[in-house]
Amino acid sequence: MYLLDANVFIDAKNRYFAFDIVPAFWDWLVAQHQAGNVFTVQAVYDEIVGGGDDLAAWMKAQPTSFRIAAGSADSAGLATVSAWVNGAGFKPAAVSDFLAAADYFIVAQALTLGYTVVTHETPDPASKKRVKIPDACSAASVAWVSPFTWLRDSGARF
Repeated sequence: MYLLDANVFIDAKNRYFAFDIVPAFWDWLVAQHQAGNVFTVQAVYDEIVGGGDDLAAWMKAQPTSFRIAAGSADSAGLATVSAWVNGAGFKPAAVSDFLAAADYFIVAQALTLGYTVVTHETPDPASKKRVKIPDACSAASVAWVSPFTWLRDSGARF
């Protein structure tokens, strides 16, 4: 099962799977969620609906089961990811930004649930100015893939 980062939705809407060009992508996402394969986290939902655009409207139209809220079961995952980011030598601003963003929750909740994170971000383990999702995933032993790897692995056809 997969947890989608905000950039998966945003890039799809803005670029290669725009609502008016490839509506089948959005229908496929709905079907994949109904099959129990695709979700996002509440923090990503909040980020997207704050945009007030077509993507926000689409996200609001999804059932509440599409987004997974952080709960007490996520405490250990949140603590693991927080301990890593605080001890990995990142600049204080990078740590603060990461812990305040949806990225923190998507990695921690994927750890708790055993899900794979889907993101456009690429690893940059030498960076100390920004915490990247793939690096946090690797540190927490969470699987992650790019959107196009995920689409291929899932057998998507539009």
